Amino acid sequence: MTEPLTLQHFYGRYVRSLLTEIAEAIADLSDDELNRRSHEDCNSIGFDAWHVARTADNLVHFAFDRERPLWLSQGLDETWGLPKVDQGTGMAPPDAHALRFPPAAELTGYITAVRDAIVPRIEAMTDEYLASTTTIRPHGELSKAQIIGQVIINHGNNHLGMISTERTLLGKSGLGF
Repeated sequence: MTEPLTLQHFYGRYVRSLLTEIAEAIADLSDDELNRRSHEDCNSIGFDAWHVARTADNLVHFAFDRERPLWLSQGLDETWGLPKVDQGTGMAPPDAHALRFPPAAELTGYITAVRDAIVPRIEAMTDEYLASTTTIRPHGELSKAQIIGQVIINHGNNHLGMISTERTLLGKSGLGF
């Protein structure tokens, strides 16, 4: 007999898929392609990929449990010269546009490390834990289930769509969704 599928199972599956697809979507990009902005009002593919991983890392580790995100424990802010605390949410466009991201292989390493760290945590969360609330900016107080569903999965997939569009503008294959 198989175990019933739970919210934790689906959330884990969707977060794993999101972060895997983002890592795969940037793996073949040159530094210029990763950091290119196709329009003055757009962020780079590197920004979108970094922002999703950085947000998921920060929410599951710091916002939920006040633990150091991988971002800080690995010292990537210093290694890559990127913001220590800011993850892109609400960042002034000129500041976001000025960011330069490391080579795709390094950024995919961070994205997959975040995936490998947070998916088991999500899958192990109890119903009570998911129902508990925490305050995040700019959304206010939400349940952890809402944060995973709305901010990580839904919002993250919006950025994945932007990455797919930007890939086609580079003359590369889209992501097939």
